[in-house]
Amino acid sequence: MSIVKTGLRYSAEHEWVTGDSPASIGISEVAADALGEIVYVDLPEVGTAVTAGEVCGEVESTKSVSEIYSPVTGEVVERNEDAIADPALINSDPYGAAWLFKVAVTEEGPLLTAEQYAADNSADLA
Repeated sequence: MSIVKTGLRYSAEHEWVTGDSPASIGISEVAADALGEIVYVDLPEVGTAVTAGEVCGEVESTKSVSEIYSPVTGEVVERNEDAIADPALINSDPYGAAWLFKVAVTEEGPLLTAEQYAADNSADLA
């Protein structure tokens, strides 16, 4: 059963984001569980401009490849080299050690509260 962590906001594409700036961004446990064993992650470089709702990276699992969409607009100020070196972190700790990148936010995209995200994905949480 997947967990939706409270205190975060979520995109419809399954990314989570913190409310601070720079904002930490990762993929939800719902997405990580659906992907299965994650074996590769491609993240935007530091200094890259990202746009809310646009593709900025990808996650590859033994099942499929999934795109990462930025939930915010701004500039990437840090990326998680540990998650790049050990993509399995995304499966084991998607809300902690496996944050993916940080963005100096200039604008937010449409985001859901944890409660709204959980309601939208209730079939995956059972």
